[in-house]
Amino acid sequence: MTSSDLRPTSAPLHGGPDAAGIPVFDFSTNSNACGPCPEALHAVQMADATRYPDPAYTALREALGAFHGVAPGRIVLAASASEFIHRITALAAQQGAVQVAVSPHSYGDYAQAAQVRGLDVLRGGGAAVGLQWACEPSSPLGLEDPAVRGWREGEVASVLRVLDCAYVPLWLDPDGAWTGAPSPRLPSACWQLWTPNKALGLTGVRAAYAVAPTGGEDAVQALTALAPSWPVGAHGVALLQAWTSPMVQQWLVHSLATLRDWKARQQALCTDLGWTEHAGSLANYFCVQPATATLQGDLAVLRASGIKLRDTTSFGLPGTVRLGVLPPDAQDALRAAWQALQGRTIPNRVLTGSGETS
Repeated sequence: MTSSDLRPTSAPLHGGPDAAGIPVFDFSTNSNACGPCPEALHAVQMADATRYPDPAYTALREALGAFHGVAPGRIVLAASASEFIHRITALAAQQGAVQVAVSPHSYGDYAQAAQVRGLDVLRGGGAAVGLQWACEPSSPLGLEDPAVRGWREGEVASVLRVLDCAYVPLWLDPDGAWTGAPSPRLPSACWQLWTPNKALGLTGVRAAYAVAPTGGEDAVQALTALAPSWPVGAHGVALLQAWTSPMVQQWLVHSLATLRDWKARQQALCTDLGWTEHAGSLANYFCVQPATATLQGDLAVLRASGIKLRDTTSFGLPGTVRLGVLPPDAQDALRAAWQALQGRTIPNRVLTGSGETS
């Protein structure tokens, strides 16, 4: 039996390590490339793995509640964002949902969680009878989600609405950039799902939490009842506790300036390569259409050379790749590998790590 025999035929696609191991230069994830955050890493390393966490997560929920300015009773802990996606979809189905609304291009787990429970998936948003998803900045394009505008303006809903906030702390556009605490601009009349591991550069630590909307205490109890015991282990608790620390938030805010410079340099590189960018990304990633007629084969060759890009076909964008922003040495490696693949020299007009070009 080979490793491919062990993989489900419908296995979802993800960025990051795969059967070939850890990529040397991994553009396929949206983790903060300035990380790991030293203080958060230290907290995880010091976690006491010889003990169960408090099964009620009392202190952690108090810390997260204070961070968001809400009562601890509005905080739900989750093993990961994906685990919460499946759990709240199960709750929606339990409450009689028949449809789930997702954006045209979005994280596949929203639809997958709905489909395994027999719920119809409405792409393009809309008023689903049951559950509505939004993500801002969106993935893979890094754009504002149109659905959130209506939620922010106070549209009344009788269904579950969830805003995936995975990339809110990695919003690079100065207008709306993360300042060390959740912004009042985020709609409060919906669930907010938070996964700090990306922002802190520690994606291997699986831990998440959600903030219930005002008056959502009954749903909190229902979601808690659907959870296994101890969904978050000691290392996840340490990560989420560190997330609320002013020192960790200071590091994150400082890292955004570096990511902006690296992003400008990487966008200039893509222009040099002749790749067409999907403009407008507000986050530490963006999508491009490489100048090639053999994208799948080219991606395989790049992967064999230690460079991984994220094919966005599963997001509904064939012929496109998503690039997480990486440091200049990774960008230079991508240039050299693509140059070798295409068998031609690509002028290097990128001069510095700050995005300057000749």
